[in-house]
Amino acid sequence: MKADYIMLGGFLGAGKTTAVLRLADWLTKSGRRVGLITNDQSVGLVDTAMLSAHGYPVEEITGGCFCCRFHTLMEASERLTEDARPDVFLAEPVGSCTDLRAAVTHPLRRLYGDNFRVAPLSVLVDPIRASRILGLDEGAAFSPKVRYVYEKQLEEAEIIVINKEDLLDADRLARLHAALAARYPRAQVLSASARAETGLDQWFATILRDAPGDDPAPDIDYEEYAEGEALLGWYNGTFRVSSAASFDGNTFLTDLAAALHQRLAVRGIEIAHLKMTLTPDELASDIGVLNLVRTDGQPELSHTLRDELSAGELLVNLRAEAQPDPLHEAAIAALQDTGRARGVEAVVDHEEWFSPAKPDPTYRLATV
Repeated sequence: MKADYIMLGGFLGAGKTTAVLRLADWLTKSGRRVGLITNDQSVGLVDTAMLSAHGYPVEEITGGCFCCRFHTLMEASERLTEDARPDVFLAEPVGSCTDLRAAVTHPLRRLYGDNFRVAPLSVLVDPIRASRILGLDEGAAFSPKVRYVYEKQLEEAEIIVINKEDLLDADRLARLHAALAARYPRAQVLSASARAETGLDQWFATILRDAPGDDPAPDIDYEEYAEGEALLGWYNGTFRVSSAASFDGNTFLTDLAAALHQRLAVRGIEIAHLKMTLTPDELASDIGVLNLVRTDGQPELSHTLRDELSAGELLVNLRAEAQPDPLHEAAIAALQDTGRARGVEAVVDHEEWFSPAKPDPTYRLATV
């Protein structure tokens, strides 16, 4: 039988990883075997750590988006098939990536149609960010070239999911739903909340029931796409943290996020997504996960550590509309200050900070 291949796209901070986890749990309860594929421009990915902590087999594609690493994506699928024999693959692309239908979905269907049943492309949106970009609400939004990438993601979507529906009241949610449906009429618009676990059954059933359309993929100006991505700064840091005495990892994450948040806000930097995980050496299945998806938002712990720890691994993934150097400087300064205040020593294991290179898809098929 063909395995299902499901890709969940959406801009940075849309809540894709939580949605992937909820879908994986939903499928597992129905007796399906699931394999996960995460994606980033760099190594040390919070998403991989979070999903692995829940016991799922995960392959990580680094150094570029699925579109530009298509053969690596297929190799990851083969490794999962050998190790875990999944009958459903869940793939989460980089949050700044677009043109997924032309560069991933269509090549999958044409070249590997005997192996996979490819699901329609779902694109998730954070409702606060989407309302601002569509002009429904006031508030900080990205510059026009970054918005170009955001809007192209929605243009190619076959299912648009307003995630985190619980952040809006009924009237604002209805306005956003209507605005998305009017601007992107080819897409089915749904609303759900992966974190609150509402509205998921309808969406998941639609993914498994419906087939992708045969409409041509939207046109993409790759120069403008590249310029938009290049305005985003990337910072990934992996650290060994330790203390002479046990410490509260949840408080440490919250304090670190607050210190970093303050430094970025003072510089007027718009955060796209700050994600951090803290995994204790004593129990690798225990994990603390923190998210911040806007500069005027508040850090939130989506997973809390059950016990104190004395040593562990800290991952920091920061994406923002800024040059990469200020992101690195702010992250290190925040970590040093928080470490001193909490009596925690942090040693760098790996760091990278950069802006994404111009995308160069392996294949680009306008139609299947």
